[in-house]
Amino acid sequence: MNMADDGVERPQRWLVVPGEVITTERVKLGPGVYVRGGKVISKIVGLAEVKDGTARVIPLEGRYVPKPGDSVIGIVIDVKIPGYDVDINSPYTAFLPREAVDTELEYGDVILATVKYVDEVKNALLENATVLRGGELIKIIPSRVPRVIGKKASMITLLKHMTGSAILVGANGRIWIHGGFSEVAKDAIRKIEAEAHTSGLTDRITHFLEERIAEAKAKNETGESEE
Repeated sequence: MNMADDGVERPQRWLVVPGEVITTERVKLGPGVYVRGGKVISKIVGLAEVKDGTARVIPLEGRYVPKPGDSVIGIVIDVKIPGYDVDINSPYTAFLPREAVDTELEYGDVILATVKYVDEVKNALLENATVLRGGELIKIIPSRVPRVIGKKASMITLLKHMTGSAILVGANGRIWIHGGFSEVAKDAIRKIEAEAHTSGLTDRITHFLEERIAEAKAKNETGESEE
């Protein structure tokens, strides 16, 4: 916890809006802040932090805020005796107990897990973890995830069926793709992300997949790789 200028104890990171005072102490300026009248002020909506003599604001745009029941794709960033610290594309910490996964994990392992619990400062406890071997990860803005999945899973079903790829989508904006026409799948997901606000997207994605897969098959027939 940090002590605010008014003597009120704050968590290590707290939510701020543009123009909100973070501290009046003399500190170094990190990203997302400026000084006016001797006060360090936030430029953006985000999580304020004063640490090691530096004030900064971590933007919330494009970052994931965990909720119980969410399926997330995480990356192990620290191995401890009771379990693992996991990066879930969030400003907040996630922890996976050893008993919540059926194998030993190592730094850098990629997992699919469920958010079991979120505490008052948004730190998440994970459960039901599965290790994802092979494949590759891409990241999109978490708010675009529903568009990638589609109504009644229509869009993700289309992607899997047409590309032949195994695709897992995390609520935190990470997507795991393995096998099939994976490059086509990645490009299609990027297109969905960019055009999520438009109508007629399913028809455009269907046409895009048909064209790109035909091109990829033609290259394979001439001995070229999908890349």
